[in-house]
Parts: sequence; structure tokens; C-alpha cells
Amino acid sequence: MPKSRIRKKADFTPPPAKQATNIKLTNRSWVAPVMLALFLIGLAWIVVFYVTDGDLPIESLKNWNIVVGFGFIAGGFGVSTQWK
Repeated sequence: MPKSRIRKKADFTPPPAKQATNIKLTNRSWVAPVMLALFLIGLAWIVVFYVTDGDLPIESLKNWNIVVGFGFIAGGFGVSTQWK
């Protein structure tokens, strides 16, 4: 039986050195306080509306005060998308 040919292995070449890339991290320390503030303002707006039987915060808006309160809460969720 004939002998098979032996393949020559290539010499080891190390992979190219990786260069460090600068990761630009933006300072988003404002996101958490603004988000929590909007949540709390919206919650307080709705609670005050119910506790005062619609007299406060703005009497002329009547039941639209609930929409304003949920608008603040929705704004808090919108700001939360910026949190990293």
C-alpha cells in the first residue's frame, strides 16, 4: 500500500493586534431625575384631581385633567428610552 503524502503545515502567524477604539459615552445623568419627576408629576396631577373632586389642578379642564396627568407619565416613558 502506498504511503500518503504528508501535508506541510504553515508556520503559525499570530492574529493582528487589535487597536483599542474609543467608545463615546454620552453623559446622560439627567435622564433618571427627569423621568422620575415626570412620573411623579403625572401621578400627583391625577391624585389631586380625584381628591379634590375635580376642583384642582385646573378646574376648566374637567376630566381632561386625567389626560394631562397621563401625558406627563407618557413623557416619563418617552424620556426613559434615552436611559443607557
